[in-house]
Parts: sequence; C-alpha cells; structure tokens
Amino acid sequence: MLKIENISKSFNPGTVNETKALRGLNLNVNDGDFITILGSNGAGKSTLFNAISGNFFVDEGRIILDDQNITFMPDYKRAKWIGRLFQDPLKGTAPHMTIEENLALAYLRAGQSKTFSRISKKDEEFFCEKLKMLDMGLEDRMHTQVGTLSGGQRQALTLLMATIVPPKILLLDEHTAALDPQAADKVLSLTKKIVEENHTTCLMITHNIHQGLQTGNRSLFMADGNIILDLQEEERKTITMEEVLEKFKAGAHKDLDNDRILLSE
Repeated sequence: MLKIENISKSFNPGTVNETKALRGLNLNVNDGDFITILGSNGAGKSTLFNAISGNFFVDEGRIILDDQNITFMPDYKRAKWIGRLFQDPLKGTAPHMTIEENLALAYLRAGQSKTFSRISKKDEEFFCEKLKMLDMGLEDRMHTQVGTLSGGQRQALTLLMATIVPPKILLLDEHTAALDPQAADKVLSLTKKIVEENHTTCLMITHNIHQGLQTGNRSLFMADGNIILDLQEEERKTITMEEVLEKFKAGAHKDLDNDRILLSE
C-alpha cells in the first residue's frame, strides 16, 4: 500500500544549523493498517508526515503509494489521495466560509467536483447526511461560518472534510491534543468510526502512550529520525510498559524520557 524506502531529510545542510530530521527510514504500511506513532519532540514524526504529504522532497530514498512512485510528486497532486489533520483545529478549515462551502472545497480538492461556483441540491443533501454522522447538530447549521464553531466542532468538521471522499491514506498529527478532554474523546471516537467504516489506512501521531497502544493495530516508536520499535497487534496485547521502555532503550540506545508520553493516561 505505502512503501517508504530509506528516506532521509536534512534541513540547513552544510551549515552550523544542519539538522538531520530523517535518517534512512524504512516503513511498509499495509492496506487497512491503523498505525499509531509515538516519540519525543524532534524524533521526526511530523517530518515523516510532511515527507508523505509532499510538503518537501526527501534528500534520499523513495515513497511508493499503491505501486506509484510519488517521491517527487508535488503536494497538491498527492492531496487527492492523502488526507491530513493537524493539532491546531484552525488549520484545516476556512473560517470565513460556511460549513457547506468548506465541505464543497474539500470535495473539489478530492477531485469529485469540477466547479466551486454552484453547490447543487444533490451536493447539499450529501453534505447534510455526512454531517449527521458527527452527531453535533451541524447539519442544521450548514450556512454558518466555520469561524464561529468550537475547536471540537471544527476538528470534527476537518476530519469529515479529509474523509468525505475516502483517501488512500489518512495522516493524523496529534489531532486531538489541543481539544478539551470531552471534545478529544468525541473526535477520537469519530475517527475510529470513520476509519473502520471506510477501511481507511491511517497513521496517527500521539503523545498518549496508552492511547497509542490501544488504538489501531500497530504502534511505532521513533527517535532521532528513525523507527526504533514496531509493535504489531498481538504483541501490543501482552506487552508491559516496562518491556516497551526496555525495547525502546535497546533500539535507541537511550531512555524514553518524554514526560508528556510517560505521564499520559
């Protein structure tokens, strides 16, 4: 499905500020995988997502999506196949446009509409049905400007926009971290439901180790621009926290010392 072969990326190369963000990283993602990704700040998690999304081109290696080499494909072309949510709920929507207009824009980006000048009655009915899935009453507020919604409502809408036409792969970059606990639980529950119903292949960055080990079917731990630990579904069911930390130390040659991860509940 998604093959990442020996990718590397450095920023400010050849200067005193050079940073090696990815170091020969390899990853095979199977169709339908729901993978959680954990690691300290600077481990390379978001950089990996940026490489997959096409925010920049990698220095070395290849990225293959469904047997197509997308390594040097620009981000706007990849957007038809790759959905992404960010930590900031304000990033995924246009605040001065209505809910309906935001959904139409997402539909256009996914290549399902050829024009943005007119939203048909059929489109309205389709958007309304999709909004009902969120169970937030937004189907009755389709002409409301998105900037008036709460953070949880905007993030739920962004999730819907990213999956209104199911993408080949969905990237979730700590998409619940900025929300209050109740809204975070709601958005995560919606995420699981949408991913399962659409059989969407998904990668989710989280700092919550318990959430990371209980969500999806695989958990990756990253450090220094590489994958240190890849826990498969069966192993995750029986592994203890002490064993996770021991395996991480063996692979990274250092302790996992991020308090936000270790103290998460």
